[in-house]
Amino acid sequence: MADGHSLNNERLEYLGDAVLGAIVAEYLFKKFPYKREGELTEMRSKLVKREQLGLLARRMHLTDLIEILPSAHAKCAGGDAFEALIGALFIDKGYEKTKKIVLHRIFTDFMDIEKVLNEESNFKSKILNWAQHRHRKVEFRHNIAEQNHRHRLYHVQLLIDEKVFAEGLEYSVKKAEQIAAERAAAKIPELCKNESDNV
Repeated sequence: MADGHSLNNERLEYLGDAVLGAIVAEYLFKKFPYKREGELTEMRSKLVKREQLGLLARRMHLTDLIEILPSAHAKCAGGDAFEALIGALFIDKGYEKTKKIVLHRIFTDFMDIEKVLNEESNFKSKILNWAQHRHRKVEFRHNIAEQNHRHRLYHVQLLIDEKVFAEGLEYSVKKAEQIAAERAAAKIPELCKNESDNV
């Protein structure tokens, strides 16, 4: 505590999240002038998703420089630290300088942008399309597995024809659904092989 204020990075994380989102949105808007809004949104999500930011933090050895409190979730620590770093850069250097550092130093040195953008990540849509064409019933059931004042850990079950087919565990419902859907897709031959044969 200092002057009655907790010494943590939550406020910097909040600011960094907003600044990083703006930087990536502007970058994609200019780089892909013919992409539609939905496509740009999906591309941005791939670049700023929690797993990707955590990977960047590890590659930059940022996680070696932070202290993780016992109550904190280590899984989120890298992404949180990265967002806090961007927030701090913005306060110290301003938007344009922060944008240059993110795009020309961090992304260039520590991320293969083309590879990340080309990754297939919307497994939920693949499962739903597969089920619709085969008249199968798909359902996602959500539960809160764990929570504290900062995070909720969600447990999602993916059911096909009333039977549990796969499960996912993450800190957002959407990500937990994607994990469950990815695991389900791995069990379905034509989705796994990207073929059109029947199961």
